[in-house]
Order: sequence, then structure tokens, then C-alpha cells
Amino acid sequence: MKKKILAVTLSVLMAASLAGCSKELSNDYVTIKQYEGLEVAQVEKTAVSDDQVESTINNNLSADVTYEEVTGRAAKEGDTVDIDYKGSVDGTEFEGGSASGYKLELGSNSFIGSNGEYKGFEEQITGHNIGDQFDITVQFPAGYPKTDMANKVAVFNVKLNAISTGKASELTDEWVKKNSDKSDTVEEYKAEIKKQLEDSNKSTEDSTLQNEVMEALLAQVEVKKYPDEEVDNQLKKIKDYYSQMAAAYGMEFADFTEQYMGMKGDDFDTQAKEAAKKAVARDLACELIAKKKNLEPSKKEYEKEIKKYAEGSGYKDVDEFKKQAGEDVLKTAILQQKVAEYLVDKCVQVEQTDKDNAKSSTKTSGSSAEESNTP
Repeated sequence: MKKKILAVTLSVLMAASLAGCSKELSNDYVTIKQYEGLEVAQVEKTAVSDDQVESTINNNLSADVTYEEVTGRAAKEGDTVDIDYKGSVDGTEFEGGSASGYKLELGSNSFIGSNGEYKGFEEQITGHNIGDQFDITVQFPAGYPKTDMANKVAVFNVKLNAISTGKASELTDEWVKKNSDKSDTVEEYKAEIKKQLEDSNKSTEDSTLQNEVMEALLAQVEVKKYPDEEVDNQLKKIKDYYSQMAAAYGMEFADFTEQYMGMKGDDFDTQAKEAAKKAVARDLACELIAKKKNLEPSKKEYEKEIKKYAEGSGYKDVDEFKKQAGEDVLKTAILQQKVAEYLVDKCVQVEQTDKDNAKSSTKTSGSSAEESNTP
């Protein structure tokens, strides 16, 4: 009670000196009306069930399969076959239609399925024996990613080299010792998997909350002007990214944006430009907050985080990762991550009665709402 009276007294005494203290941040480019005490939807905590632990362990066991060769019978669904195949349309071989020594699980639906009067690729292999060489005919689906192959009828010449069956491993202490760096027994392994799932859930929750708080921040940002060429540079990055995706699908850019993104004509350019402006506004706001709150990572911190990013992306050579991702892009991502963590620490999570309306405030991740409004 005494602490509360003292706080009230001090607030009155200091009112005059704080009168000129603005809650806004501003520079030549942006004004941030509020950045602490931002209200965001409460992120639900997800508990890990025993069924999830068991399912994850079963998946790990299924991935550790021992194969035994089969002789004396024809291939059937569930078998893994070793095949050579060569595909052609109207007598002409096509790119990506051939392979040697390919291992295919029959019934996995990895290859073209049945379409109209044509059976699926895998089901036409069943019933054949080792050493058989035969033709199968399939029809590519209408929505096939490579649009030039959509609805085409193809003939594959197939040679069946081998048949094998797979047997998943059993969960034993011996298996755990071979497949875990942390556990020696089944019970320890179950606890390890539960911890992994809990960590994954926590990471997802943190990511969701950071995304929410960054969106809330952007709603408080007024852009006075954009730095020269920044929006154009960001727009180019967006277009380059989706152009690469279109190329990966073997499609023309316009076809890709229409089929996979539902955008026709100028729709993509309009939305891409808005996204570019939003990205630049976010960059400017984060830079301003980082400067105000001394959040800029040191060179050592940057290198540490970049190394984590590299490992997470499967790169052993950090310098190669920097080259591929772009060091400036990585530094921007790391700075924004740190700002997002700061904003989360100062935000107010509110329970939602529906998508838009807040019912009641919950405990903030860090300071109270009153404290977090201090400039």
C-alpha cells in the first residue's frame, strides 16, 4: 500500500517534468505512435499428449526400416521395387521422365495416379516379377505443375530389377542407444521426445506472438516518406522470389501467379508493391526502435546468430551461407528478431471473444501496461 501511495505521489511531483515527454518515436521517415504496451491476441498454449509422443516415436521407428529382398513371387502393394524407367509422349522422350535404379514403394501414391480410363503408375507394376520389362500407360492430371504435360498421355518402359519388403524397427533400449545422443532407455527416450515436442510448440507460440506484435506495431506506424529506391529494391526481391518459384515448377510466371496465387493481370504487381511498402515500413520502424532502446546487436552477436541460422538451414560453411542468403538480409532479420522479442516482452496479450474483439487483458510478457508506456 505504501509503495502504491509513493508511486502516486511521485507521479504528481514529476508531472511537470514529464509533460514534454512524448510516447511517440519519429525521424525523417516514420512516426511510431506506440511501440510498448501493444495489444495482441492471446496465444494459446498447446500441451503435448502421450498420443503425440507415441505417434512421433512410431514415425521415427518407421523411418528406420530394414529391407529384405523378396524372390519367388510377383510385386504387390506395400513392396519396395527397384526399377529403371523411360517415359515418352507421342514417341518422344521428355525431360524428367527417366531414371535408373529408382526405389519406389508401391501404394505410396508417389507417382501419377489413375486418371479416367488409365490406371496409376504404381498399380501397373504390381503383378510383375523380377526381370520383367514392360510398358505402362498413364495420363498426367489436368493440374500437373508442368503445364506442358497436363492431360498428356505418356508411355513408360519399365524394367523391374528387384523387390524388397521393409520392416520398421522396434522400440527397445538397444534401438534407443543407437539412435539417440541423449537417452539410453525407452522411458528416457519418451521424455526426450516429449521435450522436443514441447520446445517445438513453444517455438511456434513465440513465432506467432512475434508476428502478431509486429503487425500491431505496423498499425502504429505512419510513413512520412520512403528512402530513395528502397521500395523498388524490396519489390524486386519479391518478384525475384516468385519468379524462382515459378521456374522451379517449370511454369511461366503469369501462369504460376494465376494458378497458385489466384492473381490475374496487374493483381500481383499491386499486391507486391503493397507488400514491399509494408516491408520497408517495418524495416524503418525496427531500426528506429533499435536505436532508441539500444537493441542493435554487436558484431559478435550477429556472427553468433548467423551461425545459428546457417546450422538451421543445413549449412556447415557459414561464409557460404552468408553469400547465398546475403549478409545484409541476415543482419536485418536478426535486428528485427531482437526488436520483436523486445516488443513481445512489453506487449499486452488479450483474450479474444471473437476474431476482432478483446474480452479481457491477461498478464503481459514483461512489464505492466502502465510501465510499458514509458518512452
